[in-house]
Amino acid sequence: MKNKITLAILTLALLSFAPNLHAACTNATMLGNWGFTGTGVIVLPTGPVPVGAVGNVRFDLEGNISGGQDRSVGGGEAHESVAGTYTIRADCALTITANVYDDAGTLQRTTVLKGLVVSNGKETRMIYQTITLPNGALLPSVLTLEANKI
Repeated sequence: MKNKITLAILTLALLSFAPNLHAACTNATMLGNWGFTGTGVIVLPTGPVPVGAVGNVRFDLEGNISGGQDRSVGGGEAHESVAGTYTIRADCALTITANVYDDAGTLQRTTVLKGLVVSNGKETRMIYQTITLPNGALLPSVLTLEANKI
């Protein structure tokens, strides 16, 4: 009887730690196709301009992304392709560096996004850290992106 009580107490003690256990994120967490929505504003010398985008990207195990998006800037719509790299830390912090190209293959901008993978590796929440134009100019913005694993 004493062994059963000891075993029950030990089991309860171990279960009390379970909510605090988290699986570490790796490139395997990101592997696959993700759909995303981005919204916010870019800040031009003339003032803020609304931005919206929807698209999909594929993450591979080597830290690369590729995909495409349809975006609207101030009501002007365009299709763009995306290629870049990502890093993910064990605490699920995610950084993406994405080069964005127009349909002719001309680089439009390079974007760095920082965020977090949530919902057991099924969703991300990100913010645009920088947007750099091909001439090196930084484009101020307040943009966020949410993505779901497909």
